[in-house]
Amino acid sequence: MVGGQAVPDPDEAYDLADFIDALGRLRSWAGAPSYRELARSVGRLLPVPQPVAASTVVDVFRPKRRRLDFDLVVAIVRALGLPDDEADRWRRACVRVHGEAGAGGPDAVLRHLPADLATFTGRAREVNALIAAVPDTPGGAPTVVISAIEGMGGVGKTTLAVHVARRLVAAGRYAGIQLYANLRGFDPDHPPAEPAELLGGFLRRLGVPPKQVPDGLDERAAMYRDRMSDRDALVLLDNAADEKQVRALIPASPRCLVLVTSRRSLTALDGAALFPLDVYSRDEGTALLARITGAGRVAAEPAAAGEVVELCGYLPLAVALAAGRLRSRPAWSLADLADALRGQAPDAIGSGSRTLRPVFDLSYRGLPGQAQRVLRLLGRHPGVDYTVPAVAAMADLPEPDAEALLELLQDEHLLQQKTYGRYELHDLLRSYAAEAAAREPGADGDAAVERLGRWFLHSAYNAAKAVDTPDLPFPTRPSEHGPATFDSYDEALAWFDREWHNLTAVQLAARDLGLHDTVWQLAVARKFVAALRNHLPDSAAGHELAVEAARALGDRAVEARVTGGLGLAYRMLGRLEDAERCYGAASAILRELGDWVRMGPLLLNIAGVHQFREDYPKALAVYEESLEVFEKSGAIGGRATARLSLGTVHQTLGDLDEAERYFLLALEDNRTVAAAVQADSTKVGNRRGLAILLGHLATVHAARGEAARAVGGYREQIELLRFLGDKQLLAEAVRSLGEAQLAAGDGTAAREAWTEALALFEDLGDGEQAAAVRERLGGG
Repeated sequence: MVGGQAVPDPDEAYDLADFIDALGRLRSWAGAPSYRELARSVGRLLPVPQPVAASTVVDVFRPKRRRLDFDLVVAIVRALGLPDDEADRWRRACVRVHGEAGAGGPDAVLRHLPADLATFTGRAREVNALIAAVPDTPGGAPTVVISAIEGMGGVGKTTLAVHVARRLVAAGRYAGIQLYANLRGFDPDHPPAEPAELLGGFLRRLGVPPKQVPDGLDERAAMYRDRMSDRDALVLLDNAADEKQVRALIPASPRCLVLVTSRRSLTALDGAALFPLDVYSRDEGTALLARITGAGRVAAEPAAAGEVVELCGYLPLAVALAAGRLRSRPAWSLADLADALRGQAPDAIGSGSRTLRPVFDLSYRGLPGQAQRVLRLLGRHPGVDYTVPAVAAMADLPEPDAEALLELLQDEHLLQQKTYGRYELHDLLRSYAAEAAAREPGADGDAAVERLGRWFLHSAYNAAKAVDTPDLPFPTRPSEHGPATFDSYDEALAWFDREWHNLTAVQLAARDLGLHDTVWQLAVARKFVAALRNHLPDSAAGHELAVEAARALGDRAVEARVTGGLGLAYRMLGRLEDAERCYGAASAILRELGDWVRMGPLLLNIAGVHQFREDYPKALAVYEESLEVFEKSGAIGGRATARLSLGTVHQTLGDLDEAERYFLLALEDNRTVAAAVQADSTKVGNRRGLAILLGHLATVHAARGEAARAVGGYREQIELLRFLGDKQLLAEAVRSLGEAQLAAGDGTAAREAWTEALALFEDLGDGEQAAAVRERLGGG
C-alpha cells in the first residue's frame, strides 16, 4: 500500500471498461504522473523502444476503448512502478477481458454504474456494514434489499455507494443488470427528476422501444417491475429528494439491491436499512490527503496535515479540493496550505456548520485565469453535464484547450466524470460557480450561453437530418464552433438520447435571454425524435415556448409552423381538442398568408385527427385536399405521405384495389425522393415511412391470397426495419411474414419467423402479443 491506497488488482476487473478503470486507479496509486511524463517513460519500456505521444497514453485510459495494445499496457504498468511479474499479471488480465468482450460475455451485460473513484479511501466500517446488509445468496431475502446512505452534502455518499456497488459486482453479485440515475434532489439549478421520467429512461435501457413505454407513472412502474422480475439487478438511486421520489423506482424482485443516497433521512421508505454517513475521522481525512498529494509530504508534516483536515471540516469533498490545490503547488508545504485555509472567512454553503467556502475560495483563486473563467461559465451552463465540444463552444476556445482546462479542473477535484467524456459539478460546487459567475460582468456569461445555444441547435439540426427528420429549417444564425456531426442514423439517435435533458435546458435558457430564433428552431429540430423516443410531453412544452418565441419575433409564418407542431404533439398525447384548436389557428394564419406549401402538412395532421376518431369520410376528404396541395406545390415527399394515408383509410374500409393503387403511387414517390437524397446530401428521406408503406402493401397482397408477393414485401420491410432498429414494427412484421410463409406452404419457415417474433415480443414486454404468437407456434 502507498499512502493508505492498495495497489489495484487487475484480476478483479470483470470487463474491458473495468480493466481501464483499474489502470486509472493504478495511475492514481503511483502519484498521478502527467500523461506527458508517463509517455516519456513508456517509450523506453516498449519491446522496441520508440517515441510515444502523450495522446497515445491518454487514449489508453479512455473507458470507451474497444481494444488495448497489450505491449503498451505492460509498458504503462511498468512505468507506474510495478515489477515485471506484476506487469505480466496485468497483461494476462488484459488478454482475458478482451477475450470476454469478443465472446459477447460481460460486455453484453447491461451496466450503467459510474466509475469507482480512484482516490476512494477509508470508510472501511461503512463499506463492511453495507455489504453485510446484503444477503449472501441472491434471492435469499423475502423482499428487495434497500440500503439508504444519508448525510450532508460533500460527505461522500455517492462515492461510497458507487464503491460498494462496484465491490459487489466484482465479487460476482448482481452482475446481470446495473442501473444508475441521478435524482437531482438537491440541484440548485434544476428541479428534482420526475419518477416517470426516470422510469422511462430505465425502460429504454432495459430494451423497451420508446413507443411502447407507457405515459403514466403507475403504468411505467408496473412495466419496470415486470422487466426486473427474477433478474439479478443492482439499482443505484443517487441524490434522492425524498421517499416519494424513490418508491416507484424500486423493483419487486427479491434478487434486486437498491442503493439510495440522500441528504435527508428516508425513514418512511418501507423496508430500507438506513446508514447515516458522518464526516471523515482525522485518520481517514489524512489518508485521503496522502492519497492525492503523496504519502511523503503528509509524513513530513503530520501536525499540519491534521490541521488541514480539521480546517476542511473533515468533509471528503473539501479535503479532496484542498489536496488537489496542494498537489498542483509543489513549492507549498502543508503548513502553507493550512495558513491559506485559516486566512479565509468561513461561510458555509449548504452544509450546516461545515465550512466549505474557504476551501472553494482557495481552489478557485489558485486556478489559472482561463480555468477560473471556464468554471464560472459552467456555473451558467443550463444543463446537468458537459462535453468538451459544448464547453469549447460556450467558452469560445479550441477543443484541445477546452479539454485541457476541463482535465485541469478534474485534477483539482472541482469536476468529476461519472460517465466517460461527460463532466459534472457537484451541486455545492455548481452553486459556488454560479455565485462566482454572478460576481462577474454579465456580458461574457450571456454571450457564452448564446454560443452554447447555437452550438446545440446546429448539432441538433445535423442529428435530426441524420434520422430523416422531414421539412427541417436550417438554423437562422451560424455557430462559431463546429457542431457535432453524425455518420449514421443510430449515432445521431444516440446523441439525442445523451443530450435530451441538455437540449431542454438550453431551450429554456435561450427563452430567458430572448434568443427567439434558437427557441423555436430547437423545438422543430427535436420534434421528429420526440415522437420516436416518446418524449411527447417535452415536445409539447418545447413547442409552447416556440409559439411564444414566434409571436415575440412577429413572424406569422413561423407562428403557423410551430403552432401546427404543437398541435401534432397534443394529438400524439391524445389531447385531440387541443390539437384541433392549434391546427385551426395555424390554418387561419396560412390562409391569411396564402402559404399553400405549408398548408399541405397541416391538412395531413387535421385528417389524422378525423382518422383517429374513425370519421373516415372526413378523413378521406381532407387527405384528398392535402394531396391536391402537394400536387400543386410539387412536394413529392408530402404527396407520398398523403397517398400512403389515403391507402390506409381505403384498406381499413376494405377497398383493397384502391388501397393498393395509392400504396404503389406512394412507393413510386418514395423512390423518387430516395434518388434525390442520393443526388443531394442536403435532402433527407423517410426510411421509417417507407418501411410502414412496404408493410401495408404486403398486407394487401396477403389479404388477396397472393402469398408469394406478401412474403417478398415483408422481407423487404424487415430488412429496412433491422437497419432502423424499430423493434416493435420489426416484431409485427416478422409475425406477419410467418403468416404469409404458412399461406405459401412453407411451415418450417413460418415457425422460424414466429420463433423470432416471440423472442422480440417477449423482449418488448408485450405479453399479449407474445401469447398470441406462442399459440400459433403451439398450433404449428
